Amino acid sequence: MAELRFEIKKSLGCISDEKGGWAKELNLVSWNGNEPKYDLRSWDDSHEKMGKGITLAPEELKRLRELLNSIEI
Repeated sequence: MAELRFEIKKSLGCISDEKGGWAKELNLVSWNGNEPKYDLRSWDDSHEKMGKGITLAPEELKRLRELLNSIEI
């Protein structure tokens, strides 16, 4: 299996703290040297291990924001 390379270009915020020092974060991440995308996933405190997450292009994030703003919570 090919090695997965990533670089967190910018930390945008923590959504929640989880047990064991993990945190669900929104970051701008470059995967395998590609253009950075918005990334929402759980990370350990050293940002060496990660959980499953979702990666969004800028247009997808804008659409998600529109959808979230339309929801009454």
